[in-house]
Amino acid sequence: MAAITAAMVKQLRDQTGAGMMECKAALTEAHGDMNEAVTLLRKKGLAQAAKRAGRATAQGVIGSYLHMGGRIGVLVEVNCESDFVARTDTFTDLVKEVAMQVAAADPKWLHREDVPPDAIEREKAIYRAQMENTGKPAHVLDKIVEGKLGSFYAQFVLVDQPSIRDGSVTVAQLVAQASAKTGENIQISRFVRFRVGEGVEQL
Repeated sequence: MAAITAAMVKQLRDQTGAGMMECKAALTEAHGDMNEAVTLLRKKGLAQAAKRAGRATAQGVIGSYLHMGGRIGVLVEVNCESDFVARTDTFTDLVKEVAMQVAAADPKWLHREDVPPDAIEREKAIYRAQMENTGKPAHVLDKIVEGKLGSFYAQFVLVDQPSIRDGSVTVAQLVAQASAKTGENIQISRFVRFRVGEGVEQL
């Protein structure tokens, strides 16, 4: 097994934001494998973030972002538990990233629970119509429809969208990672996206 050096611990800390002892323990468990240590810390951090999810988030900031020379504007409220965390680089970077996500990916809803039932039923009807002549059994069609619905959520629900910076993680996972780094419950509360001329009939 490779010796765990101070330089390795520092590298892992810089990469993950985890504490020194946590990094040393992860490297020891991973036998010095840096990638495996990162994975272990991410798993641990996400698990801890899930435990924090019920704690009150009365602090935070409202972030803004202007895109395309001011033609698209976004406001987003992200909350945490303390004013101290709201001022950290980890938190402010997350707020900025979420605002850029809303500007670029144009989500319609924050959570799956926010999607109106009639919108879900409309999507399901479209998917079923697309496959009505395939001859597949009803239970198979239902599974396919649910799978397609997952793609619908990934396109239009903010927390389910793949990050515009790193498509391998969702916005919800970015929030969980920031929560793991700061040790506080972090939640996106609301967002609004404006586009110049939106809703105005063009002549």
